[in-house]
Amino acid sequence: MAQLTQRAATFQRTLSAAVSSTRCLSTASTSPISVETSLPFTGHKIDPPSRSVETTPQELLSFFRDMALMRRMEIAADSLYKAKLIRGFCHLYDGQEAVAVGMEAAITKKDCIITAYRDHCIFLGRGGTLLESFAELMGRKDGCSKGKGGSMHFYKKEGGFYGGHGIVGAQVPLGCGLAFAQKYSKDENVTFAMYGDGAANQGQLFEALNMAALWDLPAILICENNHYGMGTAEWRAAKSPAYYKRGDYVPGLKVDGMDALAVKQACKFAKEHALKNGPIILEMDTYRYHGHSMSDPGSTYRTRDEISGVRQERDPIERIRKLILSHDLATEKELKDTEKEVRKEVDEAIAQAKESPLPDPSELFTNVYVKGLGVEAFGADRKELRAVLP
Repeated sequence: MAQLTQRAATFQRTLSAAVSSTRCLSTASTSPISVETSLPFTGHKIDPPSRSVETTPQELLSFFRDMALMRRMEIAADSLYKAKLIRGFCHLYDGQEAVAVGMEAAITKKDCIITAYRDHCIFLGRGGTLLESFAELMGRKDGCSKGKGGSMHFYKKEGGFYGGHGIVGAQVPLGCGLAFAQKYSKDENVTFAMYGDGAANQGQLFEALNMAALWDLPAILICENNHYGMGTAEWRAAKSPAYYKRGDYVPGLKVDGMDALAVKQACKFAKEHALKNGPIILEMDTYRYHGHSMSDPGSTYRTRDEISGVRQERDPIERIRKLILSHDLATEKELKDTEKEVRKEVDEAIAQAKESPLPDPSELFTNVYVKGLGVEAFGADRKELRAVLP
């Protein structure tokens, strides 16, 4: 009897090892997996792409890890703000992570991204580090903008990320300018100009779109429709909340922005279109869990049931978790371990950021004018000016 028990235990261990080995092989594999998007795409003046998306085990696991990291970073930023280690404005991205990771999966770092002030996770997706993020949030020297930009002005030119802009809608004309430069240089890249449903009524957006369409610029306008502009529901601010149709003469596509694979498919499709035919609008139907900013509890204009309903039914991380488990790419425990690693990574980055010094007061006067140019005030009462012109 003892021998049988021992043999059974040995067999069980061998079987477990074999299953684990098979899972490792499938996880390491780049063999494609075909997944259907949760919802169909809806097109305006364009035939939508296929719902069937090609992915790989590595991509699904990296989606899970990247989104878990983004979520943890934003939750930690919330705590740091409440501890008064982050000051000023702070807009969190938790709930919208699928847009950031799905978009990155479809493009390269030579493509440009420009966005508004909900920018932390886009920066991370562009290759920014947690240390640069937390140091910038806390106004420290090691931040991506040397501690002078704060939450709304993340920036990483070498990663093709042009901010981080505090003025509502102002990033869209700048994004069309980047697309103009790309077309002028004939470099076969595109620009993603991102804005929210609250900025969708801005006049400058339509002016920029008109120019982009006239000149067939490789500009992709992404409306991250999280359904609330500050505290105003979209239906109270927009007569036509079908933002993907707002371009009229410019084609558009409505996308489930809580599905990372749908975002990837849409962005890949949009890039191909923009390089051949000019601008396109993508409306990402997404949702933010936090309020508009840290001064907004986020529960006065929507119910807690609405928020928890979205978490239960549409959460982007949970969707990827289910896909990974259903394809047996990792166990529930392995995914929990990944989340623990992510938490540790975030905690270590915060500790490092706290050690980073504040910028020197002289930094107030840098990055204002091109080096060697500008206006210098002098004299006893500082009223005499000397200007140096190029």
